[in-house]
Amino acid sequence: MKTKLSPASKLYIALILIFLYAPILVMIVFSFNGSNSTSVIHGFSTRWYLSLLHDEGTIKALGNTLLLAVTSSLCATVMGTAAAVGIDKFKSKWLKRTTMTVTNIPMMNPEIVTGISMMLLFVFAAGLVGKTDVLGFGTMLIAHITFNLPYVILSVLPKLRQMDPHLPEAAMDLGCTPLQAFFKVTLPSISTGIVSGLMMSFTLSLDDFVISYFTQGPSFETLPIRIFSMTKKRVKPDMYALSTLIFVTILLLLVLLNITQIRGERRERNKLGKGGAA
Repeated sequence: MKTKLSPASKLYIALILIFLYAPILVMIVFSFNGSNSTSVIHGFSTRWYLSLLHDEGTIKALGNTLLLAVTSSLCATVMGTAAAVGIDKFKSKWLKRTTMTVTNIPMMNPEIVTGISMMLLFVFAAGLVGKTDVLGFGTMLIAHITFNLPYVILSVLPKLRQMDPHLPEAAMDLGCTPLQAFFKVTLPSISTGIVSGLMMSFTLSLDDFVISYFTQGPSFETLPIRIFSMTKKRVKPDMYALSTLIFVTILLLLVLLNITQIRGERRERNKLGKGGAA
Protein backbone atom coordinates (compact mmCIF):
# COMPACT_ATOMS: atom_id res chain seq x y z
CA MET A 1 0.00 0.00 0.00
CA LYS A 2 1.47 3.31 -1.12
CA THR A 3 1.43 6.30 1.21
CA LYS A 4 1.16 9.86 -0.07
CA LEU A 5 3.61 12.43 1.20
CA SER A 6 2.22 15.59 2.73
CA PRO A 7 3.20 18.99 1.25
CA ALA A 8 5.39 19.64 4.29
CA SER A 9 7.23 16.34 3.76
CA LYS A 10 7.78 17.12 0.08
CA LEU A 11 9.12 20.58 0.96
CA TYR A 12 11.44 19.06 3.57
CA ILE A 13 12.83 16.53 1.07
CA ALA A 14 13.25 19.25 -1.57
CA LEU A 15 15.21 21.45 0.86
CA ILE A 16 17.50 18.54 1.78
CA LEU A 17 18.21 17.81 -1.88
CA ILE A 18 18.89 21.49 -2.59
CA PHE A 19 21.35 21.83 0.32
CA LEU A 20 23.10 18.59 -0.69
CA TYR A 21 23.40 19.11 -4.43
CA ALA A 22 23.32 22.88 -5.01
CA PRO A 23 27.08 23.26 -4.28
CA ILE A 24 27.88 20.43 -6.71
CA LEU A 25 25.66 21.99 -9.36
CA VAL A 26 27.40 25.37 -8.93
CA MET A 27 30.80 23.68 -9.26
CA ILE A 28 29.76 21.91 -12.48
CA VAL A 29 28.41 25.16 -13.96
CA PHE A 30 31.59 27.11 -13.18
CA SER A 31 33.78 24.33 -14.57
CA PHE A 32 32.42 25.41 -17.98
CA ASN A 33 32.86 29.13 -17.30
CA GLY A 34 34.75 31.06 -19.95
CA SER A 35 36.73 33.06 -17.35
CA ASN A 36 38.36 32.29 -14.02
CA SER A 37 35.71 34.22 -12.09
CA THR A 38 33.87 32.43 -9.29
CA SER A 39 30.91 34.80 -9.28
CA VAL A 40 30.25 35.83 -12.91
CA ILE A 41 29.75 33.47 -15.85
CA HIS A 42 31.39 34.63 -19.08
CA GLY A 43 30.03 32.17 -21.60
CA PHE A 44 30.40 28.42 -22.09
CA SER A 45 33.91 27.02 -22.50
CA THR A 46 35.87 23.80 -22.01
CA ARG A 47 39.18 25.65 -21.49
CA TRP A 48 39.58 24.42 -17.91
CA TYR A 49 39.22 20.80 -18.97
CA LEU A 50 41.95 21.36 -21.57
CA SER A 51 44.07 23.24 -19.02
CA LEU A 52 43.75 20.29 -16.67
CA LEU A 53 45.47 18.01 -19.17
CA HIS A 54 48.56 20.25 -19.15
CA ASP A 55 48.84 20.50 -15.34
CA GLU A 56 51.53 17.89 -14.67
CA GLY A 57 51.44 18.33 -10.88
CA THR A 58 47.69 17.75 -10.68
CA ILE A 59 47.79 14.79 -13.07
CA LYS A 60 50.54 13.19 -10.98
CA ALA A 61 48.57 13.80 -7.77
CA LEU A 62 45.49 12.27 -9.40
CA GLY A 63 47.51 9.20 -10.41
CA ASN A 64 48.85 8.85 -6.86
CA THR A 65 45.33 9.17 -5.47
CA LEU A 66 43.91 6.52 -7.80
CA LEU A 67 46.83 4.17 -7.09
CA LEU A 68 46.34 4.56 -3.34
CA ALA A 69 42.54 4.23 -3.54
CA VAL A 70 42.57 1.13 -5.76
CA THR A 71 45.32 -0.64 -3.79
CA SER A 72 43.90 0.15 -0.35
CA SER A 73 40.31 -0.73 -1.33
CA LEU A 74 41.36 -4.09 -2.82
CA CYS A 75 43.47 -4.97 0.22
CA ALA A 76 40.74 -3.84 2.62
CA THR A 77 38.11 -5.82 0.70
CA VAL A 78 40.10 -9.06 0.83
CA MET A 79 41.01 -8.63 4.51
CA GLY A 80 37.55 -7.36 5.47
CA THR A 81 35.77 -10.25 3.73
CA ALA A 82 38.01 -12.77 5.49
CA ALA A 83 37.42 -11.00 8.81
CA ALA A 84 33.64 -10.93 8.28
CA VAL A 85 33.59 -14.68 7.54
CA GLY A 86 35.63 -15.31 10.67
CA ILE A 87 33.41 -13.10 12.85
CA ASP A 88 30.30 -14.82 11.48
CA LYS A 89 31.73 -18.20 12.54
CA PHE A 90 32.21 -17.15 16.17
CA LYS A 91 30.08 -19.22 18.53
CA SER A 92 30.38 -16.89 21.50
CA LYS A 93 28.08 -13.85 21.29
CA TRP A 94 30.27 -11.98 23.78
CA LEU A 95 33.37 -12.57 21.63
CA LYS A 96 31.49 -11.50 18.50
CA ARG A 97 30.25 -8.26 20.10
CA THR A 98 33.68 -7.47 21.50
CA THR A 99 35.35 -8.06 18.14
CA MET A 100 32.82 -5.85 16.36
CA THR A 101 33.32 -3.07 18.94
CA VAL A 102 37.09 -3.15 18.44
CA THR A 103 36.65 -3.30 14.65
CA ASN A 104 34.40 -0.24 14.60
CA ILE A 105 36.85 1.97 16.54
CA PRO A 106 38.63 3.30 13.38
CA MET A 107 35.22 4.21 11.94
CA MET A 108 33.92 5.97 15.07
CA ASN A 109 37.22 7.60 16.03
CA PRO A 110 37.75 11.22 14.87
CA GLU A 111 39.97 11.27 11.80
CA ILE A 112 42.44 13.71 13.32
CA VAL A 113 43.00 11.35 16.27
CA THR A 114 43.49 8.40 13.92
CA GLY A 115 45.86 10.37 11.69
CA ILE A 116 48.04 11.68 14.53
CA SER A 117 48.18 8.33 16.33
CA MET A 118 49.16 6.46 13.17
CA MET A 119 51.81 9.05 12.35
CA LEU A 120 53.31 8.66 15.84
CA LEU A 121 53.21 4.87 15.49
CA PHE A 122 55.04 4.94 12.15
CA VAL A 123 57.67 7.40 13.39
CA PHE A 124 58.18 5.36 16.59
CA ALA A 125 58.54 2.10 14.62
CA ALA A 126 60.98 3.79 12.23
CA GLY A 127 63.04 5.03 15.16
CA LEU A 128 63.38 1.48 16.48
CA VAL A 129 65.03 0.35 13.25
CA GLY A 130 67.02 3.55 12.75
CA LYS A 131 65.08 5.01 9.80
CA THR A 132 64.03 8.64 9.44
CA ASP A 133 62.15 8.86 6.11
CA VAL A 134 59.49 6.22 6.77
CA LEU A 135 56.44 8.31 5.81
CA GLY A 136 55.29 7.82 2.23
CA PHE A 137 53.13 5.56 0.10
CA GLY A 138 53.53 2.56 2.43
CA THR A 139 52.37 4.39 5.54
CA MET A 140 49.43 5.98 3.70
CA LEU A 141 48.43 2.56 2.35
CA ILE A 142 48.40 1.03 5.84
CA ALA A 143 46.41 3.98 7.19
CA HIS A 144 43.81 3.79 4.41
CA ILE A 145 43.39 0.03 4.81
CA THR A 146 42.87 0.56 8.55
CA PHE A 147 39.95 2.99 8.21
CA ASN A 148 38.44 1.10 5.25
CA LEU A 149 38.26 -2.29 6.99
CA PRO A 150 35.19 -1.60 9.20
CA TYR A 151 33.12 -0.49 6.20
CA VAL A 152 33.90 -3.70 4.31
CA ILE A 153 33.09 -5.86 7.34
CA LEU A 154 29.78 -4.04 7.90
CA SER A 155 28.90 -4.52 4.22
CA VAL A 156 29.70 -8.25 4.10
CA LEU A 157 28.35 -9.41 7.47
CA PRO A 158 24.62 -8.80 6.66
CA LYS A 159 24.98 -10.87 3.48
CA LEU A 160 26.54 -13.71 5.46
CA ARG A 161 23.62 -13.60 7.91
CA GLN A 162 21.09 -13.63 5.06
CA MET A 163 22.72 -16.66 3.42
CA ASP A 164 21.42 -20.13 4.22
CA PRO A 165 24.14 -21.62 6.48
CA HIS A 166 23.34 -25.12 5.21
CA LEU A 167 24.43 -24.37 1.62
CA PRO A 168 28.19 -24.66 2.27
CA GLU A 169 27.54 -27.81 4.30
CA ALA A 170 25.58 -29.30 1.40
CA ALA A 171 28.44 -28.46 -0.98
CA MET A 172 30.91 -30.22 1.31
CA ASP A 173 28.60 -33.24 1.53
CA LEU A 174 28.74 -33.40 -2.27
CA GLY A 175 32.54 -33.59 -2.25
CA CYS A 176 33.78 -29.99 -2.00
CA THR A 177 36.55 -29.06 0.37
CA PRO A 178 35.82 -26.15 2.77
CA LEU A 179 37.85 -23.84 0.50
CA GLN A 180 35.99 -24.98 -2.63
CA ALA A 181 32.65 -24.57 -0.83
CA PHE A 182 33.61 -21.01 0.07
CA PHE A 183 34.52 -20.02 -3.49
CA LYS A 184 31.63 -21.87 -5.17
CA VAL A 185 28.81 -21.20 -2.69
CA THR A 186 29.61 -18.57 -0.05
CA LEU A 187 31.46 -16.08 -2.22
CA PRO A 188 28.73 -15.79 -4.93
CA SER A 189 26.09 -15.38 -2.20
CA ILE A 190 27.88 -12.44 -0.56
CA SER A 191 29.26 -10.89 -3.76
CA THR A 192 26.92 -7.86 -3.62
CA GLY A 193 28.12 -7.04 -0.11
CA ILE A 194 31.74 -7.41 -1.22
CA VAL A 195 31.21 -5.07 -4.17
CA SER A 196 29.45 -2.53 -1.92
CA GLY A 197 32.34 -2.63 0.54
CA LEU A 198 34.84 -2.26 -2.30
CA MET A 199 33.05 0.77 -3.74
CA MET A 200 32.69 2.41 -0.32
CA SER A 201 36.37 1.82 0.45
CA PHE A 202 37.39 3.28 -2.90
CA THR A 203 35.34 6.46 -2.48
CA LEU A 204 36.45 6.96 1.14
CA SER A 205 40.11 6.54 0.19
CA LEU A 206 39.70 8.78 -2.85
CA ASP A 207 38.66 11.88 -0.90
CA ASP A 208 40.43 11.33 2.43
CA PHE A 209 42.48 14.32 3.54
CA VAL A 210 43.02 14.36 7.31
CA ILE A 211 44.57 10.91 7.76
CA SER A 212 46.51 11.24 4.50
CA TYR A 213 47.88 14.61 5.59
CA PHE A 214 49.45 13.17 8.76
CA THR A 215 50.79 9.96 7.19
CA GLN A 216 52.09 11.31 3.87
CA GLY A 217 55.72 11.75 2.91
CA PRO A 218 57.37 14.47 0.81
CA SER A 219 57.60 12.20 -2.24
CA PHE A 220 53.92 11.18 -2.43
CA GLU A 221 51.17 13.80 -2.79
CA THR A 222 47.49 12.98 -3.20
CA LEU A 223 44.87 15.14 -4.86
CA PRO A 224 43.07 16.33 -1.68
CA ILE A 225 46.41 17.43 -0.21
CA ARG A 226 47.32 19.27 -3.43
CA ILE A 227 43.96 21.07 -3.49
CA PHE A 228 44.41 22.03 0.16
CA SER A 229 47.81 23.54 -0.65
CA MET A 230 46.11 25.63 -3.37
CA THR A 231 43.62 27.12 -0.91
CA LYS A 232 46.44 29.11 0.69
CA LYS A 233 46.47 31.22 -2.49
CA ARG A 234 43.57 30.51 -4.85
CA VAL A 235 42.04 27.32 -6.21
CA LYS A 236 42.45 27.29 -9.97
CA PRO A 237 39.27 26.71 -12.02
CA ASP A 238 40.71 23.54 -13.53
CA MET A 239 40.07 21.98 -10.10
CA TYR A 240 36.37 22.53 -10.75
CA ALA A 241 36.75 20.54 -13.96
CA LEU A 242 38.63 17.73 -12.21
CA SER A 243 36.09 17.59 -9.37
CA THR A 244 33.27 17.45 -11.92
CA LEU A 245 34.92 14.52 -13.70
CA ILE A 246 35.40 12.67 -10.41
CA PHE A 247 31.78 13.32 -9.38
CA VAL A 248 30.41 12.05 -12.72
CA THR A 249 32.65 8.96 -12.55
CA ILE A 250 31.56 8.07 -9.00
CA LEU A 251 27.92 8.72 -9.92
CA LEU A 252 28.15 6.33 -12.90
CA LEU A 253 29.84 3.68 -10.74
CA LEU A 254 27.07 3.94 -8.13
CA VAL A 255 24.38 3.67 -10.82
CA LEU A 256 26.06 0.56 -12.25
CA LEU A 257 26.38 -0.89 -8.75
CA ASN A 258 22.68 -0.33 -8.02
CA ILE A 259 21.70 -1.89 -11.35
CA THR A 260 23.89 -4.93 -10.58
CA GLN A 261 22.34 -5.31 -7.12
CA ILE A 262 18.79 -5.02 -8.49
CA ARG A 263 19.48 -7.65 -11.13
CA GLY A 264 21.03 -9.93 -8.51
CA GLU A 265 17.98 -9.58 -6.26
CA ARG A 266 15.67 -10.33 -9.20
CA ARG A 267 17.64 -13.48 -10.02
CA GLU A 268 17.40 -14.59 -6.38
CA ARG A 269 13.64 -13.99 -6.35
CA ASN A 270 13.24 -15.90 -9.61
CA LYS A 271 15.21 -18.84 -8.18
CA LEU A 272 13.09 -18.84 -5.04
CA GLY A 273 9.92 -18.64 -7.15
CA LYS A 274 10.97 -21.59 -9.31
CA GLY A 275 11.99 -23.57 -6.22
CA GLY A 276 8.64 -22.88 -4.57
CA ALA A 277 6.76 -23.87 -7.71
CA ALA A 278 8.73 -27.10 -7.93
